[in-house]
Amino acid sequence: MANVLIPLAQGCEELESVTIIDLLRRANITVVSASLDGQPVKASRGVTLIADTNLDDALKQDYDMLVLPGGLPGADYLNEDQRIIDLLKKMAASEKYTAAICAAPKVLASAGLLTGKNATSYPGTLEKLNMPDIKLDDAPVVTDGKVITSRGPGTAMDFALTLIETLVGKEKRDEVEAGLVRP
Repeated sequence: MANVLIPLAQGCEELESVTIIDLLRRANITVVSASLDGQPVKASRGVTLIADTNLDDALKQDYDMLVLPGGLPGADYLNEDQRIIDLLKKMAASEKYTAAICAAPKVLASAGLLTGKNATSYPGTLEKLNMPDIKLDDAPVVTDGKVITSRGPGTAMDFALTLIETLVGKEKRDEVEAGLVRP
């Protein structure tokens, strides 16, 4: 069974965080949500999220994928956390999946994971970095090798479904999507 880590920083985007966790769990993927600071997470719109564990404890196990929710200032806190940067580099070196949505693709960029890759983000986020080695795309979800990026809250469901397909196949994605009664 696939094992996914989703770090939750103060000020993360709750719609993205909850949608990703929910849909991956509907696909029977093991999801560990981890608070950076070990506290309940007050998300960007004031919703309080309780993570499964804290990041230090979560880092004691291995994962098939690391998924970074966006939102501000959540993505900034992820970007400033050396544990996250180190884990991203370790995941990439082990040829495991990394994924980020909204403002969080800038964390992938900081870790060097977007160099030479196609990627998307919340409008303006990656452009502000002025990193010409990143090939910007405005598609809702962009997959380039083992890196998956997405635009924002409105693309969270498509992003999560892409993560499901990547980890456990199109049949499981279709099964989960059918249960969502999407138009």
